[in-house]
Amino acid sequence: SFVEDDDSGLGFCGSILVLISIFLTLITFPISIWMCLKVIKEYERVIIFRLGRILKGGAKGPGLFFVLPCTDSYIKVDMRTISFDIPPQEILTKDSVTVNVDGVVYYRVHNATLAVANVTNADSATRLLAQTTLRNVLGTKNLSEILSDREEIARSMQLSLRAELSVTRLPRQVIAAEGEMNASKALKEASMVITESPAALQLRYLQTLTTIAAEKNSTIVFPLPINILQGLLGGTE
Repeated sequence: SFVEDDDSGLGFCGSILVLISIFLTLITFPISIWMCLKVIKEYERVIIFRLGRILKGGAKGPGLFFVLPCTDSYIKVDMRTISFDIPPQEILTKDSVTVNVDGVVYYRVHNATLAVANVTNADSATRLLAQTTLRNVLGTKNLSEILSDREEIARSMQLSLRAELSVTRLPRQVIAAEGEMNASKALKEASMVITESPAALQLRYLQTLTTIAAEKNSTIVFPLPINILQGLLGGTE
């Protein structure tokens, strides 16, 4: 941690500069008061640097605070909950399926001093951490787990972030393959039903004739009763 608990290390020259700044503030009063007094809102905190060192006591606010011209600078930190979207990214699941996943992350700064002193850009670092965490967590899940266990994935990510998985998009190849698999299952079940029920077979026969008649084609169809077809098939056997 780069946070110092003692602001007495300014040295002799630093102390002289601070005294000069205070003297200039006093001789230019009341004009200087408008430059020295700052207002911090309820949801903000401010970190004051005096000659590059954080003042003792850490973050200030909310309310009024005093800065010295020339020697003091400050950084405001928003303490409210911030949300941002994780951009869509391709992730390889545990069962070697590539999926496109995005999400939304909520975070809030709890220690303004550490957020300023120990991280170059806390917001950017949080965004990068969210993307990395999402990739690492989903990399340990199967496709079925990703599609069904969104709440469990969000709880896993809460170890580092408070996140919610929002959208999971499958590539076109995976969608097509899954659609073909579902269609094959449906056709298999339909064929079993038709085989077990003669009435269903006759209904399907009539539906086929209706479909052919509705289409504009040059196919010539000679409809025959099903019992005749069954007799012909039985005779050939």
